[in-house]
Amino acid sequence: MRIWHVTAIAAVLGQALAAQTSATPSGEREFLSRVRRLTVDGRRAGEGYWAPDGTRLVFQSEREPGNPFYQIYVMDLSAGDVNRVSPGMGKTTCAFFRPTSDEIMFSSTHLDPTSREQQKAELDFRASGKERRYSWDYDPEMDIFALNEKSGAMKRLTTARGYDAEGSYSPDGQWIVFASMRDAYDRTLTPAEQKQLETDPSYFAEIYLMRADGSGQKRLTSVAGYDGGPFFNHDGSRIIWRRFEENGLIADVYSMKPDGADVKKITAFGAMSWAPYEHASGQYIIFASNKLGFENFELFMVDSAGTKEPVRVTYSDGFDGLPVPSPDGKQLAWTSSRSGGAAGQLFLAQWSHENALAAIKAAPLRK
Repeated sequence: MRIWHVTAIAAVLGQALAAQTSATPSGEREFLSRVRRLTVDGRRAGEGYWAPDGTRLVFQSEREPGNPFYQIYVMDLSAGDVNRVSPGMGKTTCAFFRPTSDEIMFSSTHLDPTSREQQKAELDFRASGKERRYSWDYDPEMDIFALNEKSGAMKRLTTARGYDAEGSYSPDGQWIVFASMRDAYDRTLTPAEQKQLETDPSYFAEIYLMRADGSGQKRLTSVAGYDGGPFFNHDGSRIIWRRFEENGLIADVYSMKPDGADVKKITAFGAMSWAPYEHASGQYIIFASNKLGFENFELFMVDSAGTKEPVRVTYSDGFDGLPVPSPDGKQLAWTSSRSGGAAGQLFLAQWSHENALAAIKAAPLRK
């Protein structure tokens, strides 16, 4: 496996820190300070998830020569070094460090024999000067893999046809919760379902659970509409995810026990609310929503029981999403387009837990 290494990024991060801190919107200063951009290379980057010790982030970025699709990278936050850990071929997404282990999980299509053809087709399209609206590709060849950082050994964890991705580990590293669209491929679809698959395959996504070695795969949800983006809460006692309504326009945050029981609706925001992640304290969830405009995603937070109305966190036009608090609860990493353009990059800020608790306490009860 080729490792892509960057050492000059630390100096650039220092420049970005000064530029971004001064530009922090005033409405955000109650919760966020020292806002700075972490990624500077590539067309876009996002989905940064913390190592258990808080020293590194694993993320996806379009920056690999000859491949226009996301690959997976690890950033050392103290040294500024960035290493590619995915194969470099095909499409990848949704990486996550396994606690108490040297493994990193991510989803990839690198075993698809048509990967090179797809890469060339996308590069040719971009070279033509044409533009297409950005949308996520639910590639049915996407499977989940686990890479051992020390040995370089990689194990395939899912083999079912259909998009398998959006995986994350339990706090003890023994379980993986993920989203899969395999239901659309392992049975005969009705004509209406086949049309749905052609127009919006995400409709078939459901939440699954498996052991960290890929065994014991079990389906947890069976509701029409996109169930995805699942994470365990701080102590592993519940799974937090977002569920889209059948029309694909409205989504809310939900939680359930790891066996799929005791489903609770955490938000009723009347918008597309997604990417929920619980703070290390277990007291509230940070998520993204377009409540203030269809293409204006902001970060919000809500108490973990869902008894209060969400509180707004970010005040920047464009996209702010995929928030992930650090393991010690003192920092927040998220994806934002606030640096200009439509493509997102990774950002990092100091997080005020005390102010967050005060704001949630003062929030009105959910209607």
